[in-house]
Amino acid sequence: MGVISNLFGGANAVASIGGAVRDVAEVFTPSATKQLELSAEAQMAALRQLGAEYADPGLGWFDRMVNGLNRLPRPMLAFGTLGLFVYAMVEPVSFGERMIGLNLVPDPLWWLLGAVVGFYFGAREAHYFRRTGPAVPAPSDPVTIDAEPNPALADWRGKT
Repeated sequence: MGVISNLFGGANAVASIGGAVRDVAEVFTPSATKQLELSAEAQMAALRQLGAEYADPGLGWFDRMVNGLNRLPRPMLAFGTLGLFVYAMVEPVSFGERMIGLNLVPDPLWWLLGAVVGFYFGAREAHYFRRTGPAVPAPSDPVTIDAEPNPALADWRGKT
């Protein structure tokens, strides 16, 4: 190191040349530390935005009423189906008459009812799926690579 520092004019010159080489190298390969800092900064910005979205929106009575109505269809369908079983046991003759009446409903109307209910619940499921996104394995999970794609790395690692 003494010969190099004397050749370039001192320790400060060697440090400045090293800094210049590092800066030039970062143009071609970004700094891993800088990438981690930017990633953490972006993640914090996303969390701040998410927190702002879920801050108290100050909903009025109409908004609260509509939110309550949106939560009713699934429980009503579930309890209504159970209610039909109870009704069939309590009043079997009346239940049979009602079912004969349902048998008179034309098929296209049943298809329409199935489409409405299917799209309602399908849209809700798609909304929650888009909100959460697909499951991504954690980066700490071990990743196994069967074949080394780079022969130079295999040689360097001693896997010849």
